[in-house]
Amino acid sequence: MANLVDFLRLYGVNVDCSNYKIHLATGSEYPPLEAFFAGTFKEWQENQAQRNFECEHVIGLIGLQSNKWLFAGVYRMLGHEVAGGRCYYQSEELPGQDEIIGRIIVSHSRTSRASYLWGTPETENSYIVSELREKPMSVGDFPGYHATTVSYEVLKTIVSQGVQSWKGALTSLKGVYLIVDTTNGSKYVGSALGADGLWQRWASYVHTGHGGNVELRAVLREKGAEHVEHFQYSILEIADSHASDEYVRERESYWKEALLSRKFGYNKN
Repeated sequence: MANLVDFLRLYGVNVDCSNYKIHLATGSEYPPLEAFFAGTFKEWQENQAQRNFECEHVIGLIGLQSNKWLFAGVYRMLGHEVAGGRCYYQSEELPGQDEIIGRIIVSHSRTSRASYLWGTPETENSYIVSELREKPMSVGDFPGYHATTVSYEVLKTIVSQGVQSWKGALTSLKGVYLIVDTTNGSKYVGSALGADGLWQRWASYVHTGHGGNVELRAVLREKGAEHVEHFQYSILEIADSHASDEYVRERESYWKEALLSRKFGYNKN
């Protein structure tokens, strides 16, 4: 396969080969892949701790696994401003990329921890196009009731896009779920009882942050509404739509006891 820069030229995306950087985008607090799924990778990339983009063009590559990277676009850097100890860039996406952003998988073996690498003719062949996906990478299909753990940002994308595999699986399904505050490990156990089941319940968390829960409302009041971005959601137990509400509440109480979420978490009753 061709190297990435040559491949982009074939599509009419002309990178300034004398003045560009490769951005190997990784991170755990707000992963760049989640930002990409949410349609906010450009803004994610523009928010930098230092002056990392003193160049004409930036090629964004998002870390996947096993030396694989997702092509997230080529951006022309327009300027920056410094505020609060951070550097905020202004950029624009080069034209002609709509059909390939999110579809190109690049093979690149990282040899250091550096994330902002100058592109040169000598290094171009270390970024090889290994796959051109049929469709852009997006939030995956529902993984199953026993393998569901998602961050707030991913859940927000799933709900806003109405991802059908998730909506179909979670609608009309009663169950017990867990919310974990990833900054301190505090847990909140809740249950879904309504006609639209877990889907309706989780959608309410996306829309309000607290879903109407007194305890979570207090947490967000204390820590700020943006703290919801640190919440993680998973399913503890499911019950079909014919299960009684009383049964589901009993299972909710069991999990509160098992996880000590009243003593050490955000449950108060």
